[in-house]
Amino acid sequence: MPKKRTSPKSSKRKTPAGAARGTESQLKRRDTTKSEPPAAAVANKAPVAAQSVPVARPSTRSTLPAEAALSFLRDTKGLVSWTLRDLSQTLNISREEAERVVALLQIQGYVQPEAHKSGEWLTTASGETVAGAKRPRFDRATVEAALTSLKQRVEDVNSDRAAKFRITRAVAFGDFLAKDRARVQSADVGIELTREDRQHTSDEIAAAHSAAEAREEQQFLRQLRGRSALINLKNYSEWMGTRSHRRLL
Repeated sequence: MPKKRTSPKSSKRKTPAGAARGTESQLKRRDTTKSEPPAAAVANKAPVAAQSVPVARPSTRSTLPAEAALSFLRDTKGLVSWTLRDLSQTLNISREEAERVVALLQIQGYVQPEAHKSGEWLTTASGETVAGAKRPRFDRATVEAALTSLKQRVEDVNSDRAAKFRITRAVAFGDFLAKDRARVQSADVGIELTREDRQHTSDEIAAAHSAAEAREEQQFLRQLRGRSALINLKNYSEWMGTRSHRRLL
């Protein structure tokens, strides 16, 4: 009696480990020097605040922090529309880079094309919310005066030998930089702190040493800010010194 033929076992293709990673990981590993559709850069619709925007730099790979893109959206509050040129000039990136940023923001639903003006864009209500945009209600000259006062306090801290912290960088940015705005939002200020009681490296400057020290830094920033509603102090990040800004130190 002839033996039954047994079909060869089907070989299952194994999925490489980590193939289904989140959006942020894919964007950071993506070769931004190659041209590909914007949808290919996004695996799901995770909020842009939790990821990085792909940006190509000459002869290198890097990412534009989402906070930088959102800082631009915050600046657009009160504008009827804006252009890619506005975005590229504010964030100090090329037009090609600006196109990639807008593509990702559009996928997230944070921006949309202006229907009646070719080449112009609108920031959606969702984009304003995630960027923390507020109604421009301050006189620009008043905000400028608040920044001048803060600059003096920064200098006073650095001249005080008894101060626990030293301020190494301070940059201000926001819609107050636009000279044509009569009413503006509060200004954002990035502050970089170092501790006077310990030797530190450049890496240590960027990260708090412990939760207790992080709380000390936040308390110090609150004291430096005072009760003014005209300025918001934040821990300094490199993108703040790359986008349009004003040095206070």
